[in-house]
Amino acid sequence: MHITFHGRDHNCDIEVSEEITIRKALEMAGILPSTVVVSYEDRILPHSTVLRADIRLFVTTISSGG
Repeated sequence: MHITFHGRDHNCDIEVSEEITIRKALEMAGILPSTVVVSYEDRILPHSTVLRADIRLFVTTISSGG
């Protein structure tokens, strides 16, 4: 299964052989899950969402601080 993460700060692809959560896929791609929001077709997806097919996901980096 082919998963693509794209956005202003991220642009990477990973391949997995079985279903996987967004959190695990982010970790495999080297993206720290606590720093991003993932969306598909303008809908924010929980990191616990299970991916079962090829998909292209938009990644938005969350900034905080003072």
